Amino acid sequence: MIGLKGTMAVIDNSGAVIAECIKVMSGGRYARLGDEIVCVVKRARPINPSLIGTQAASLKVKKGDVRHAVIVRTKKEVGRPDGRYIRFDDNACILLNQKKEPLGTRVLGVVAAELRQKKWMKLVSLAPRVV
Repeated sequence: MIGLKGTMAVIDNSGAVIAECIKVMSGGRYARLGDEIVCVVKRARPINPSLIGTQAASLKVKKGDVRHAVIVRTKKEVGRPDGRYIRFDDNACILLNQKKEPLGTRVLGVVAAELRQKKWMKLVSLAPRVV
């Protein structure tokens, strides 16, 4: 459950490190796994001007950018249909572009299997592990 001013890690290679939620797009008060939010980048990797080519192009965001994101991990447990509950050690998101596609080209951590039901197949396919 991510609410207003909730901070989370960004687990793609877009250049952002920490993001803060400023709006929940589902209309509710809190965002859960697979929900879309609007967030502001609180900390980003520095863009080195000496980098030429793909590395510089992969850092697409800077501090203060406002972006859409999807929640992929939450500390709050989520019930599954078989009766199990799953929770993660941190809150994490993946940044999206205007067409609701991932901004980065890689996902750097595990994501929840609930993304399949929410139709985020591209994120599931990029993730190294789905739990």
